[in-house]
Amino acid sequence: MEVFTFIVLGTMVLLAGYAVTIYNNLVALKHRIAKAWSNIDIALKQRHDELPKLVATCREYMRHEQETLENVISARNSVAAARESHDIPSLGVAETALRSGLGRLFALAENYPELKANDSFQHLQARITNLENTIADRRELYNEVVNQNNTRIEQVPDVFIARFFTFVAHDLLQFSEGETSDVNIGALFNQ
Repeated sequence: MEVFTFIVLGTMVLLAGYAVTIYNNLVALKHRIAKAWSNIDIALKQRHDELPKLVATCREYMRHEQETLENVISARNSVAAARESHDIPSLGVAETALRSGLGRLFALAENYPELKANDSFQHLQARITNLENTIADRRELYNEVVNQNNTRIEQVPDVFIARFFTFVAHDLLQFSEGETSDVNIGALFNQ
């Protein structure tokens, strides 16, 4: 009888240890998602702060391109609203519109040699381009961690712990197909 009790207790301890390990791994993933989102949020805020400076610099030279400038500001505001509400699907749509507007703005700047030569414009363009690359890198990391989380909470035996402690799936940060398709540079210059 003692051997049977020892085996049962040993098995229960091993199962409890295994459950704790699964729980701790799920908690670690949850916090990695939060950290990855925070890193994206920081880059989005930095870009958000730089865009008015870029538009102000461009506005001095591009008086006839008011609609493009207004589209960039409108898209900037949409990104900020989606970011603040943590609405990942809306953020993807708003990011696509903003990136498209910035692409048009930078392409139109080619028609204004004085603007292209402006040190402030060059600095802001480089800064925003760097932030765009940072956002893309951080988005990739965020999506990777979200995918790991979403896979783990659906796999056996993790699914039982995840459901019991109400771990949830997260949305991937995706941009529309227009964001990933080839850009028609000629069309941007003719706008």
